Amino acid sequence: MAATCFRRAAALLVLVAAAAVVALQAAAGDVEPLEGRYPPLAPGLSFDFYKKSCPKAESIVREFLSSAVRQNVGLAAALIRLHFHDCFVQGCDASVLLDSTPTQPSEQLSPPNLTLRPAAFKAVNDIRARLEQACGRVVSCADIVALAARESVALGGGPAYKVPLGRRDGLAPASNATVLGALPPPTSKVPTLLSFLAKINLDVTDLVALSGGHTVGIAHCSSFDNRLFPTQDPTLNKFFAGQLYGTCPTNTTVNTTVNDVRTPNTFDNKYYVDLLNQEGLFTSDQDLFTNATTRPIVTKFAVDQNAFFEQFVYSYVKMGQINVLTGSQGQVRANCSVRNAGAGGDELPWSVVETVVDAAGSLVL
Repeated sequence: MAATCFRRAAALLVLVAAAAVVALQAAAGDVEPLEGRYPPLAPGLSFDFYKKSCPKAESIVREFLSSAVRQNVGLAAALIRLHFHDCFVQGCDASVLLDSTPTQPSEQLSPPNLTLRPAAFKAVNDIRARLEQACGRVVSCADIVALAARESVALGGGPAYKVPLGRRDGLAPASNATVLGALPPPTSKVPTLLSFLAKINLDVTDLVALSGGHTVGIAHCSSFDNRLFPTQDPTLNKFFAGQLYGTCPTNTTVNTTVNDVRTPNTFDNKYYVDLLNQEGLFTSDQDLFTNATTRPIVTKFAVDQNAFFEQFVYSYVKMGQINVLTGSQGQVRANCSVRNAGAGGDELPWSVVETVVDAAGSLVL
């Protein structure tokens, strides 16, 4: 018995040490991109899209966020979530960044987006300004969102990975009805979640892997108080429920708590361990373990962090290519919050450093 306990403790120490090494490497910026499976690339996207026009684009994003996340650790989770909310609604076109106009309300005013953090929008525009200074108006806001999400995952101790680039920015925000029809509420169970994801060609494994993004970040009481009031959800761990009642004593409490009680600011597989212990925060989280179809995937990720990381990268990169605009579609915004002036796409070349040959190849005849 004592030997068994010793072996378990030793194994736990090894896991903790390995996690610490990964986190330190991520903070230092020396984690190599994951060389696992990647989904097929959408036409018009490539891993070296800015190789000539803005070769330092990725390092500029990385350097900015390395400093910004040190000052505000919650920024990483906010940027990861922003990428989700952009791509799920009319594709990864940075439409969620657009401010309201007299004729078009912003997607940010839709209920699912009200809790997106202002710091994330500011970070994207700050990065936009740095890229503009280095390369001109070359890198799209949609690509900035994708790159910022990638760096946020790595800075939290998660996997580094390659990002397909070449997205263009949308010309208009989605309607409130479109947003509501694309983002499932946190009270949803697995069948409902799968019905939403089927619309954008994501499957059950993608669902479980992408839900792992909840390993970081915070949630408002209103997102999970259906599990506390009027009666306690029977799938909720009683001790954990007691802690939640302390944070959210009534169903009108305006407060927040962390998504992952074990390692709230680390991108790891502990979210799935939470689910095994009935400590998932949202109905949509805990039902992944309750549901017979998704339970085996949850269990696999809970015991094998590498399996989670590999699948998360595949699913997140797949998600990052939903209905992308490429080529001459859309535009590259000068200000990520505002559509460029004019009726159509860009009024300027994609890049101030384009060669004559490259520019000619961009023309639509």
